[in-house]
Amino acid sequence: MTPTLIGRWQTRLFLFATIGIFITLPFFALKIGDQPRSIYFWILGYITCFGFFWDILYIKIQEFRWDQDWPGAFQLLAAIWEGLFLVTLIKIIGLPGIPSAKFNLGLFIFHYSCVWIGVFIVAQSLLRILFPHWRFRGGQWF
Repeated sequence: MTPTLIGRWQTRLFLFATIGIFITLPFFALKIGDQPRSIYFWILGYITCFGFFWDILYIKIQEFRWDQDWPGAFQLLAAIWEGLFLVTLIKIIGLPGIPSAKFNLGLFIFHYSCVWIGVFIVAQSLLRILFPHWRFRGGQWF
């Protein structure tokens, strides 16, 4: 079943609020570099919030595909696009909670990649095993 917009939003929120936080906690606990430790949770929050808007676009793009599906390769491209978009915003205009002067691109890429890979693996495997009816409700939890 192809996720509905509400299903995508609920799944995104669920995955980032569980897996995303779980993966972000070690980054927060370990003080690396001179950037504030809270920056990782700000990044996670921005990824989640901007993702709600990106999901609207992704649903529209799905309508042009013959099977109206969103394959894994598109998910990878979406992850790259979302990461580049967030880095561009941080570098050009800055975002509250993320000081661009202390922003470490290498740590961002590492953190973002870990979160994205974790969320992707859980979405493609554990969700389908632990919550088999999730797929048949268009990704909706409620």
